[in-house]
Amino acid sequence: VSNKIDLETLTGKWFIHKTNFPMWLKGDKENPSLNYSLIKKENETILFDEVLYTKNNKIKSIKGYDIPQNKNNTSFKWKGKGILALLSSKWKFVYLNLENEWAIIFFENTLFTPKGYDVISKKKTMESSILTDIDSKLKELDIFDLLQNIKQV
Repeated sequence: VSNKIDLETLTGKWFIHKTNFPMWLKGDKENPSLNYSLIKKENETILFDEVLYTKNNKIKSIKGYDIPQNKNNTSFKWKGKGILALLSSKWKFVYLNLENEWAIIFFENTLFTPKGYDVISKKKTMESSILTDIDSKLKELDIFDLLQNIKQV
């Protein structure tokens, strides 16, 4: 992604639809979503990031901050909040389709997690034409075979 992304367009709920992230593929967590809101921290506008998911019929969350790492707001450093403050990771947009509100993000490996990709969308379910577009883009980027579908229920 080379164009500048307005942080405001990222706010709201993004559903994870495809991934190779082990936490989502183990099978004990459902309905993962990324929930972004704008906050001011140290005179800088950043994203407050709340990852929500269901485990054993209970909603769980992981909270942190996404700090832009470039002027285009395409690359971020995630820093955990509270007890997770010691943890951080880097991630970036590989592709963003603002019209149909979906994106492919890449996250670097950390001490605890491997590198990988997520396909996220503001829609919980997407029309088949958009799913076809996503698969085409994943094949073009040569990452189609890496990802598995996540069922949003």
